[in-house]
Amino acid sequence: MAKEKAKSYTEAELMDMFQLSRIFQPITPTMAKWLAVDLLHLDVAEQVLFDTIYEETLNDIINWNEEDLKMKLISFVLHLGQLKSNAKFRTFFEKTVSAEVEGYLLSTKNDFMVAKGVLDMPKNPYFHFQEYKPKPSGDSMAQLLEAMLIGQTINHNQKPIYGCEIMGAVWRFVILEGKTYCISESFDCTKKKDLAQIIAILRKFRYILETELLD
Repeated sequence: MAKEKAKSYTEAELMDMFQLSRIFQPITPTMAKWLAVDLLHLDVAEQVLFDTIYEETLNDIINWNEEDLKMKLISFVLHLGQLKSNAKFRTFFEKTVSAEVEGYLLSTKNDFMVAKGVLDMPKNPYFHFQEYKPKPSGDSMAQLLEAMLIGQTINHNQKPIYGCEIMGAVWRFVILEGKTYCISESFDCTKKKDLAQIIAILRKFRYILETELLD
């Protein structure tokens, strides 16, 4: 029987509970492959959108609250990153996922998720996304790890689970493989080159999803 879930877990508690190993450097081959992106190519309309969100982010992000961050930056980055629903997978916002993982009942709300699903019901998760305003009140990496552990359990395969953590202007990409999770270097979206890389990495994930993760 699953043990009663605590109100919240820290990253350290999850590492201890599930015997997880954390890697920053050197990054894993899977992470290296994901981050190996070509120069971002945008069409005319995409370039206008990119320039608009970049200028607004550069000038105003320090004053944004959580909703501002979602609506003025993240939603457009996801669009430019080509993460939108199609016949093969769906995107979900603010969905709670849960599963019994090694005797512990885990449950957490995803800010954004890419998964197989039916209408508004997610089934097999592939990508989890956790974001916080610049001064967070919780442990965003812990919540992301919970979602990834749940996805790993639901999917019943050995394929990696992908994710992204955002805290204000800082984006970090994460991959969970077995008991090991690798965290990328930080990307600062107030730097134009970093913002372009973020979008290119999201596009690369879509390619990986369609060629390696989907059944």
